[in-house]
Amino acid sequence: MRYLVALFALMGVVSLTACNTVEGFGKDLGKLGDKIETKAEQKK
Repeated sequence: MRYLVALFALMGVVSLTACNTVEGFGKDLGKLGDKIETKAEQKK
């Protein structure tokens, strides 16, 4: 359990440092949402 929490925390830090602005983070999050939506549509 601790491993998963540490992994998600690390992923969060890496993703926030990868985009320099809040706008960049919003774009990245939007792209992630689009990919999830596409995969969900494919599974129907």
